Amino acid sequence: MRKKIFILTAGLVILLALSSFALSEMEKKKKDDLYRQIELFSDALAIIQTDYVDEPDSKELIYGALKGLLSSLDPHSQFMDPDTFNELKVDTEGKFGGIGIEITLKDGLLTIITPIEDTPAWKAGLKSGDRIVKINKDLTREITLIEAVKKMRGKPGEPVNLTILRESEKKLLDFKIVRDIIKIKDIKEARILENRIAYIRLVEFREDTGKNMDIALGRLNKEGMDALILDLRNNPGGLLDAAVKVTERFIEKGQTIVTTKSRIKQQNMEIISQGKNPILNIPIVVLINEGSASGSEIVASALKDHKRAIIMGTKSFGKGSVQTVVPLSDGSALRLTTSKYFSPLGNQIHGKGLEPDITVEDGVIESAMIKKIKNEEADEIFDGLEEKQDSAPDPALPFDYKKDSQLMRSIDVLKAAKILQQGKINEKR
Repeated sequence: MRKKIFILTAGLVILLALSSFALSEMEKKKKDDLYRQIELFSDALAIIQTDYVDEPDSKELIYGALKGLLSSLDPHSQFMDPDTFNELKVDTEGKFGGIGIEITLKDGLLTIITPIEDTPAWKAGLKSGDRIVKINKDLTREITLIEAVKKMRGKPGEPVNLTILRESEKKLLDFKIVRDIIKIKDIKEARILENRIAYIRLVEFREDTGKNMDIALGRLNKEGMDALILDLRNNPGGLLDAAVKVTERFIEKGQTIVTTKSRIKQQNMEIISQGKNPILNIPIVVLINEGSASGSEIVASALKDHKRAIIMGTKSFGKGSVQTVVPLSDGSALRLTTSKYFSPLGNQIHGKGLEPDITVEDGVIESAMIKKIKNEEADEIFDGLEEKQDSAPDPALPFDYKKDSQLMRSIDVLKAAKILQQGKINEKR
């Protein structure tokens, strides 16, 4: 018996040794291949420096090579020169000159995630999913996100011309938008709608969002809130820490909010709720749409997985990757995708988005009288005009939730949830 155990053990040791040898050989081949490619790059660089018709600037050559290197990885990884890196820092300050849109590269095309409320882009009628074909007559093919941002930002009062492909309408649209100071206000609305159902519209996650959320919830509690609609439609995300703080307000301490998974296991992360006195006793509806991305999807996914909220609306955008900014010695930086977000139950967000529990399409609720007029006098009154289908509030009009089909469905769901909750309380008595 001992002899058999010895033979098995010896065999296992040999297998492990062979496995280790194979792995080390694979690593060696990878390193050798990398060194060969670096040698290739070095040769090309030397030829350019000696044979190019004009004497090249070494710094510009390296910067150009780094831009190409990072852009070959994914749409969100970028090399940023010092000026571009400074532009990125402006984003978190919540105030800058521009037109007010969040953008990404989707299917290789510059795509609007969402226009920010009450900005020139919002007022001009840009929509989530619009493809930006040109910026001031410059084609956006092969443009980076940072380059696109730089082209659209500028002095307030100066115009920028955009050519938009709106796939739903199968046509190109031209917009002349005048830049303005873009001030980001994270909480757009916080009020009681009816039947003690509260409503909070959160448009972005910024440094003070957690504190502002506490203020809003405190005031709504005093006004008798016993149910909540958290509106994350057209919320493109923002700071991860702020999204975590919002989620902590509604789930128990010690619960997983989001996990990140990287190629390097040691970099994997699990973010756990540390919130004190979370609100656990009221039903919640979270509204999302195709403009809800990143931080919005983290909040909605966590509340969905912990059965803390009903998710309503339409499928979210699907931006769930983590970018780490690594400053370099000359003031430039690498913006590198290092991991992806996963919901508490392990569902991938990036590239997939979040499906709502109850799908409710956008739409404006109209009175029977208005519908009758439209049917009877459509040729006379509405000839050449497109009927507005977007349920997002018009900034020129006062907030009227009764015309928002998704909001009204949310209210109906919460009314039913409150009846069920009250029934359970009565049973316990």
